[in-house]
Amino acid sequence: MGRVLRFLVKVVLMAAVFYGVALLLDGVEVVPNPDGPLGEPGTWLWIALIFAVVNAVVGPVLRLLSLPFVVLTLGLFLLVVNAALLGLTAAITDRLQIDGFGTAIVGGLLLAIGGWVADQLTERG
Repeated sequence: MGRVLRFLVKVVLMAAVFYGVALLLDGVEVVPNPDGPLGEPGTWLWIALIFAVVNAVVGPVLRLLSLPFVVLTLGLFLLVVNAALLGLTAAITDRLQIDGFGTAIVGGLLLAIGGWVADQLTERG
């Protein structure tokens, strides 16, 4: 599977993960855009794409800067980093709303698990 195709498949899988997170958590709300180019599913794809770009660009910098805290907490601080990335995604788009820090922590954890599963599925193909 080519890199671009693998990336697109991962974005689609992450859109499904975002859909699941929005269903499971009351504090995560996605405002669908039925008038968008791809309709309401396009909103989920757009949010997943923004999250992927934020995770790829800002994520490594945040992880590097927070390395002492990650080591000190045996990796638990990565939950805060994932929450920050989710909050940054919500700040970039008006289609995603996160109610609080606790919701962002749980949502970041679920997105990290979903991202890991998506990585496993796309690497096997």
